[in-house]
Amino acid sequence: MTYRASIVVPSRGGAARLPHLFDALRAQKESSWEAIVVIDGDVDGSADVVEAVRDELPVTSIVFPENRGRSAALNAGFAAASGDVLIRCDDDLRPTPDYVGRTVDRHSRDAPLGVIGLVQNVFPETPYARAYGTARDARFRADAYRLPEARRWRHWCGNVSVTRETYDRVGEYDTRFRAYGWEDVDWGYRLHRSGVEIVFAPELETPHHIAAVTTEIRVKRAFYSGAAKTAFSAKHGEDVLGARRTGIGAWGRLIERTAERNGLTDLLARARRADAALDRMPRWAAEKRVSWLVESAAIAGELHPDQVANDV
Repeated sequence: MTYRASIVVPSRGGAARLPHLFDALRAQKESSWEAIVVIDGDVDGSADVVEAVRDELPVTSIVFPENRGRSAALNAGFAAASGDVLIRCDDDLRPTPDYVGRTVDRHSRDAPLGVIGLVQNVFPETPYARAYGTARDARFRADAYRLPEARRWRHWCGNVSVTRETYDRVGEYDTRFRAYGWEDVDWGYRLHRSGVEIVFAPELETPHHIAAVTTEIRVKRAFYSGAAKTAFSAKHGEDVLGARRTGIGAWGRLIERTAERNGLTDLLARARRADAALDRMPRWAAEKRVSWLVESAAIAGELHPDQVANDV
């Protein structure tokens, strides 16, 4: 059977998240869709969660016997998909009832498109969210919408879609991006380079129950992302992203020194101390402290990519 849309969901340790996604899919107004959940090593019974809804929803699973990475999971899902429109949807998203229908509508014109729905990060009440996460999330989306088309590929993410024809033209996700980060950016850049227009779809903004709910988690992800950035630059050349500006002003010098002198273990220890102190600090100072650690971690990841583990 060919569906109008195939939703590919890479998942690791998602047993608690997937039921909420299935509730959102159950409410979809568009009926011609399938979902393929690719379980990247079943560490928590996720396969049983998918099996429990198979008689009710058009949901199937592919279960890797071991962790292979998000790129491999995405490739397996898209290879199995039969839909005309391919949607990449993370397992911690909560799509609205018209999500699938509106996504399909975006691809109804003759010219191919790459469609990005930015995510609305939903934070629990944590010191990190109060000091940094909530405000930065709103700022991030506002800045993204102002970008020219030629730079939108940097925001290719966990809530995007293309047609099958476009996916086949660009090709699979690069499995060399094995740890956390940049497999999406790499694919978005290749999509842009193929000549396909990339658009933001405000109507497809989707609530995202974010995993980075503390400074410690956010710092680790920034470090991993920095390490993955080096792989992207090695593949596509330094000119694509532009040279990193180092040590500009007092703030830049502080970031550079912190990155040079601290590895992942040290930065995580600093982040834990920050999480314990943020609510006792003035809001502006708390935000600055988190920003210092996150920005330093991103550069430190570029400097110390050997400290990154693949099992994510």
